[in-house]
Amino acid sequence: MHVYEVLKRPIITEKTMRQQEELNQYTFEIDPRANKRQVKEAVETAFGVTVTKVRIVRLPGKTRRWGRQVSKTSPRKKAIVTLAPGDTISFFEGV
Repeated sequence: MHVYEVLKRPIITEKTMRQQEELNQYTFEIDPRANKRQVKEAVETAFGVTVTKVRIVRLPGKTRRWGRQVSKTSPRKKAIVTLAPGDTISFFEGV
């Protein structure tokens, strides 16, 4: 798998913003086939930072209802990446 296929998008929520400020951790939605080594290599290559730790979480699909119709969202996989002290990733430069 190519390095730029591993990371799909950053996850920006109140919780992840707090983790960025206090713990220097960033959260990304990743390809379901990716492993920790591939995530570490992708983040270091894409952003030019040093990764110290990678945690991966599998999220099952949720059941959604619209009246009588029932459907299920697709499962996702996310990675929580801890960076070395002094390194940062800026998603919203100049906003």
